[in-house]
This record gives sequence, structure tokens and C-alpha cells, in this order.
Amino acid sequence: MQVKETQKYLPIKDFREQGFLQELNRQFLHPLGLALEVTLNDDGTEHISGVWDHRDDPEGMWYGELDEKRAAKYRDKARIVLQEREKHHIFRIDNGIGDPVQPIPGWEDIRTVPTTVDNMYTVDS
Repeated sequence: MQVKETQKYLPIKDFREQGFLQELNRQFLHPLGLALEVTLNDDGTEHISGVWDHRDDPEGMWYGELDEKRAAKYRDKARIVLQEREKHHIFRIDNGIGDPVQPIPGWEDIRTVPTTVDNMYTVDS
């Protein structure tokens, strides 16, 4: 894959407002006990400021209780991210690019649900 001369960046504020931070945290990091943190700067910009680490908490991470108004905002953001994923997935299929998740050579697909707690964290070599 060739690297482009100029890399495009999505401002962190847009990343957060469009729901990508929420869904990255909710779907991937929170179940692992982690959370990506964004901080608002004095000039109105935002930056990624750290990763919360609560991996020692068996419940993982949650956003807490959501009233209907807050839940509606979360649903709207989740919908935006889902539509973006679908758009990119369809493009890849239509153009013969393949799986939207880059495979790691020599590593079988690990996107499976464990059948028991005993084999939940074992990896076949």
C-alpha cells in the first residue's frame, strides 16, 4: 500500500461529535475495561488525552444510566457510525476489495464468540 503525500485528518471534535469516539469506546474499549479520553482545550479544539484503564474491574466500563434524551443522542451517533461502516463495507464489496477488517497473515479469524468461559481466553497456536 502506498502512503499518500498528504495525510487527511479528522478533527478530534468531529470524531467525537459524529459518534466515532462513543462507538469505539462502547463497542470495543469499554468491554475491555478501557476508554479513550478526549479533552477540550482553552481554544475550543479537542485532543486525545489518554486511555482510562479499568481492566481490573470485572464489569468493564459503562456510560452509566441514560435518560431518554441522552439515550436518543447516543442512538443518533451510533446510527451515524453504522451508516458509515455500511457505506465503506458496500464499497469494498462492490469493488472487489474484500473484508473491511485487514487480515493478519497466519492468524485465523478471531472474531468468534467463545463457547465456554474456560476457553474464552485461549488462543490456538
